[in-house]
Amino acid sequence: MKTKLYHYLNKPYTVVLVMLIAPIFGLIDRNFVFFFSLGIAFLILKGGKYDWARFGIGQKITGKTIFKSLYIAIALFIGFSAIIDPLLQTWLGEYDLSSIDDIRGNVEGYIGLMLVMWVFAAFGEEFLFRGYYMKALAELLGNGNRTWLLSALITSLYFGISHAYQGLIGIVSVFLWSFAISLLFNRNRNNLLLLVLIHGIYDSIGITLIYLNKDHVISDWVYQLF
Repeated sequence: MKTKLYHYLNKPYTVVLVMLIAPIFGLIDRNFVFFFSLGIAFLILKGGKYDWARFGIGQKITGKTIFKSLYIAIALFIGFSAIIDPLLQTWLGEYDLSSIDDIRGNVEGYIGLMLVMWVFAAFGEEFLFRGYYMKALAELLGNGNRTWLLSALITSLYFGISHAYQGLIGIVSVFLWSFAISLLFNRNRNNLLLLVLIHGIYDSIGITLIYLNKDHVISDWVYQLF
């Protein structure tokens, strides 16, 4: 039974079926969309005897990787907070952060959210969206440079739509952010852990600013400057 299940999940077109079926679970709860897809990815990983390289985890974390993830994450955060998001807010309005507003000044909530973020957002989302979706789609479409770029575009759009609970600006901003780090993955398709660290550091900065109630500091500074 397990062998048959792995056989079907291992089909190249399975990734398309998963991406089409997963949103149906959003009718129950938006989190089910993520956990259904993540569960499928882990079943494939288990059936393949935990071949992590299949999902882009073929390099260990080194000091160079940590340093690189730090400056890329900080550069992305400054770029989005100071330039991209202020422009998007002018056209699309403010982010809907009601789902995490309760961590403002709340130490327990802040620590809890940070732990959840590193496990399910930094690692879980990168493993699913880049390691599984993007990589499997690119391979399904021919595994060429153009198909990897097309896959990056498709999965980034899919990732952006999954953040619709943040409002239209959330969809657009997350799409752009996702496409940026997807291009990084495209350049080194065996170093997913770099993206995990970038994602975690980027979100850690944002969550910390929300906890301190300083999440508008950078955008306010830009408005005053110009």
